[in-house]
Amino acid sequence: MTLFSYFDDTDELEGFLALPQGEGPHPCVLIAHNWAGQSEADNGVARKLAAMGYAGFAIDVYGKGTRGDPMADNGHLMGPWMADRAGLQRRLLAAVDAAAAHPGIDASRIAIIGYCFGGLCALDVARSGDTRVKGAVSFHGVYAPNGLPDTPIAAKVLVLHGWDDPMTPPDATVALGHELNAKGADWQIHAYGHTMHAFTAPQAANPAGGIQYNADADRRSWQALTNFLAETL
Repeated sequence: MTLFSYFDDTDELEGFLALPQGEGPHPCVLIAHNWAGQSEADNGVARKLAAMGYAGFAIDVYGKGTRGDPMADNGHLMGPWMADRAGLQRRLLAAVDAAAAHPGIDASRIAIIGYCFGGLCALDVARSGDTRVKGAVSFHGVYAPNGLPDTPIAAKVLVLHGWDDPMTPPDATVALGHELNAKGADWQIHAYGHTMHAFTAPQAANPAGGIQYNADADRRSWQALTNFLAETL
């Protein structure tokens, strides 16, 4: 379990890699962070995945040393990437490249999961059509299409969604289903009733703003992920 530096062109990125015990190469799950940037919470998910037999790679979108405040507005960090979805896709695929090149990782068995902004990142990796990526999972993610040329989606897609999430209202969820269908994806959407944004984050406690931890949805979504990874990798 270690910090793991990799590059997008000349930009240095610093993620966190947790490898399982035993002989590799291992199937790998990339973890894309929320709008606050790569954090110890993502590293914890990487460790949890390693205990399940997967290489857990908590990736870095913003760059080495660039981190936000989990309790503050991080729009200044996320905004430029939302405005440059082609650049975001290149940065995400740099993480896929780094994982595929690692001797402890099986380059034929890679998936990506992500939370909030990271959910959009996971979907954008699927939208790239990269056939190395077998699965993409969004936890309370953002769904906005990236505006890039349509590409068939090769990865299986799992979307884990709070029905009362104001950042992805029901019409956005239905629109995503139509997009995934049109691109030929093998997809699932699990919508949790009476559930808001950030339902996996225990510190989320702003129901007036549509942000609230939900222990049942947290547990159910992790079980859905567990089943999905077992099938996909």
